[in-house]
Amino acid sequence: MTTTSGGDAVTAAKVMPLRYAGTCEACGSDLAAGTRAGYSKTTRTVRCLPCLEPAPPEVPAASVTEPTPRQAPEPVESGAAGSSARREYERRSAKREARIREAHPRLGSLILALTDEPQSTTAWASGARGEELLGARLADLTEKGVRLLHDRRIPGTRANIDHIAVGPTGVHVIDAKRYKGRRPSLRVEGGLLRPRVEKLLVGSRDCTRLVEGVHKQIGLVRSALDAGTLTDVPVQGNLCFIEADWPLIGGSFVIADVAVIWPKKLAERLVAAGSMSEAEVETVYRVLAQAFPAA
Repeated sequence: MTTTSGGDAVTAAKVMPLRYAGTCEACGSDLAAGTRAGYSKTTRTVRCLPCLEPAPPEVPAASVTEPTPRQAPEPVESGAAGSSARREYERRSAKREARIREAHPRLGSLILALTDEPQSTTAWASGARGEELLGARLADLTEKGVRLLHDRRIPGTRANIDHIAVGPTGVHVIDAKRYKGRRPSLRVEGGLLRPRVEKLLVGSRDCTRLVEGVHKQIGLVRSALDAGTLTDVPVQGNLCFIEADWPLIGGSFVIADVAVIWPKKLAERLVAAGSMSEAEVETVYRVLAQAFPAA
């Protein structure tokens, strides 16, 4: 057997009954004659049996892994209401100005001052303003559990969805329209002898195509939810007319399952009691934000 003396030189020690009494060089304990102990002939020293046992290997203290703090979810870009329509108006307006100035270097400024922009250009400014007004009106609803997405691009197209609201009652696809001073109304034609046909009129103009556009948007949102295994989430369509000539009492109606409504009435619809929890609302909100990026 070998032992170490103070961690220095290694010395051979023979275990045997001591012929004479001695003292353990390691721990200093007294050893009576006849006690079995280690005797080193080289150093003429003795060690008790416990001091001859090799020290157990030093086990490093178990490292304590600090729990990884839960990372905050990535922020969602909610979008800016009317931003893409505003950009299109500015693009068309700038293009018209450049064309006139190039064609009439000296009179360009006068022509621009005396002529109006074409309706095809101003319609984009009016639409952008309508979306901006509605976005501002709905902003307060975030404190009531409604999450909002504005101006969302439909992938693969140049089209967009004006607003998507997610709340306790499900998903609301919102198409904002600014027909200032004109009244939306429902006309029902047909009946007993002819098929029943519903039409959306704005003033005297047939705008039923707007309802068809909302249905297309509902279908796209429905597909995105189904792809995210959110098949049970209801999707509702809304046509919201801003600054229209709504009557003092009543006025809102439903055509082909699409609510035709004004901003205040829409806000009431969005915060109505529903079955979706706050966590479910957040999940749906994030799925739709990814499926329809900000325009």
